[in-house]
Amino acid sequence: MEIIDGKAIAQEVKLELREAVLQRKADGKKIPHLAAVLVGTDGASMTYVKNKVKACEEIGFESTLIRYDDSVPEEILLAKVQSLNEDKSIDGFIVQLPLPAHIDELKVTQAIDPMKDVDGFHPRNLGNMVVNLPGFLPATPAGILELIKRKHIVTEGKNCVIIGRSNIVGMPLSIMLGRNTNPGNCTVTLAHSKTENLAEVCRNADILIAAVGQPDFITADMVKEGAVVIDVGTTRLIDPSTPKGWRLAGDVDFANVAEKCSMISPVPGGVGPMTIASLMMNTLKAMELKGK
Repeated sequence: MEIIDGKAIAQEVKLELREAVLQRKADGKKIPHLAAVLVGTDGASMTYVKNKVKACEEIGFESTLIRYDDSVPEEILLAKVQSLNEDKSIDGFIVQLPLPAHIDELKVTQAIDPMKDVDGFHPRNLGNMVVNLPGFLPATPAGILELIKRKHIVTEGKNCVIIGRSNIVGMPLSIMLGRNTNPGNCTVTLAHSKTENLAEVCRNADILIAAVGQPDFITADMVKEGAVVIDVGTTRLIDPSTPKGWRLAGDVDFANVAEKCSMISPVPGGVGPMTIASLMMNTLKAMELKGK
């Protein structure tokens, strides 16, 4: 069994991006600028945004963090999105999800300029992804593809089961892995809460990807011997025994499932760092598409 070290692979990507930034500086070109909007004090969201800002610093990108408390009116947030759309110094930006219940996430997502939508959530970018036109791929699925590519995991002709059909991970990832590309050419099953005989479906998977947000949901009896298992789930669990008082848990019962796998990604240190690396790649791409 081999651990898929997303942290190490993300570091490779960041070093490559740093070289690109240094070359841009040497050529007198603009440095990419990423902005992030954070609403409220959700612990996981705060951690994600902190890591994104840190990645910008490591690579040499400019970054801006805009914060609102969780009572911010929807119209104020939409006005800020429009302002960022019009700000020529900002190459790409994200509005960290989830948002408070009184804010329509879809309305906010649709308000973002598709050319600055480095999270890849805008319907235009998702549509371009479906027909394989240029655009921004959703950061987490793109990060998973980069993991698969750099670990030389064979996907062509393989059975891939993805559990979870969210617009952020499961749905776009199923399309990306089913395309006539490399990585891709999988026979994809997109499983979800209505799937019957889920354990049996999972046992047919050469590549099993869990994105349900339920700790230890995938147990050893659901995994085929020698399968590749990629754990997208990230849930904060209270744990007084840790210095922070909490720990991150994945969707996979790692200790028991690992014994059956050929490869497995851990939580933390697997998909999470690659999501941030993909976001950085999209930010550089956003600037280059504008010819800057």
